[in-house]
Amino acid sequence: MTTPTYDVVIIGGGIHGVGVAQAAAAAGHSALLLERQELAHGTSSRSSKLIHGGLRYLESAQFGLVRESLREREILLRNAPGLVRRVPFYIPVYSFTRRPPWMIRAGLSLYALLGGLSRDARFESVPRARWDSLDGLDTRGLRAVFRYEDAQTDDARLTRAVMRSAQALGAELRCPANFLSAIRSGNGYQVQYLDRDGEQTCGARTLVNAAGPWANAVLDRITPRPPTLTVELIQGAHVLIEGETRYGIYYVEAPSDGRAVFVMPWKGQTLVGTTETAFSGDPGSVRALPQEISYLQETLQHYFPHHRGRLLDSFAGLRVLPQGPGTVFHRSRETVLHPDDAEAVRLVTVYGGKLTGYRATAAKVMRQLRKALPGRVTVADTAKLGLSP
Repeated sequence: MTTPTYDVVIIGGGIHGVGVAQAAAAAGHSALLLERQELAHGTSSRSSKLIHGGLRYLESAQFGLVRESLREREILLRNAPGLVRRVPFYIPVYSFTRRPPWMIRAGLSLYALLGGLSRDARFESVPRARWDSLDGLDTRGLRAVFRYEDAQTDDARLTRAVMRSAQALGAELRCPANFLSAIRSGNGYQVQYLDRDGEQTCGARTLVNAAGPWANAVLDRITPRPPTLTVELIQGAHVLIEGETRYGIYYVEAPSDGRAVFVMPWKGQTLVGTTETAFSGDPGSVRALPQEISYLQETLQHYFPHHRGRLLDSFAGLRVLPQGPGTVFHRSRETVLHPDDAEAVRLVTVYGGKLTGYRATAAKVMRQLRKALPGRVTVADTAKLGLSP
């Protein structure tokens, strides 16, 4: 029996893995995605469920990331109306808030500018007469409330929809399939993996390591071992609280340390997140810590004192951040694409990345691999591909 050979083999079935599968298939390439457990099993089902430009990234001057994210948000709103919807965001500013009204207004003005100054990019100051209608938001010491729009999604459903799109274009999925090893040869890799039918072998002209927090563990199974980046795993926890906030998503400062926390409606309840806690150990064991749960509950109670719902659930995902100076909060959220060879790239490892920007990230991965791939006829443009629930 002939061993199959694929133009691109992708390891990891999170949003970036399925995004690369879609991009490869759209470019006419044969693609195989290997996922050990289930699509969106890791971080891609444990995010804040937001499709957004990253307003807070303006504070650390990540203008390129914000501009790209706003562009990708608009593409998703157009291509996936059943999965991504525009929602109002509210920023309450109190006498104790670390960022005064003028700073918030300046940030929102720049956000609108980067968003192209379209009607949907505009923001407004909510009149005082409407403050009492904002889900019981505490108005004591409240100086201003700003309203703007971003978007929300079901991250796991979006991931599965992108994979279905990739399969419709010819990509293949093996799930569950455990990646065992890859050995570099002159024209690519010999890949071994384990699925329900036992150990399998295939050829890969190129490899994409989209394993998220397991990325460096995947590189340990490749011969010769490719270069790696030293990364930090940062845990982001969320809590689901009984009772819904109905009028939109609230973007508040945690009273204890001033970092951003979202309070948002989610499936008839209230979702609150996220934290930033250093993590070590097995990524599969990540859980919301008791102190994180308390932190988020206290933040909710601080701003919505009449919200007395009980804790229904908690979960945590892992962000992958390249090691660097400065606090985690101000560290860049730019995706890092790490090639195996600067001259003839046949392997790209995806470190980090945002849910909103998965399509742009996949396009960048394919550009890095272009020299190692055979010429194919493009069959679709991912910026125009519809995604259905």
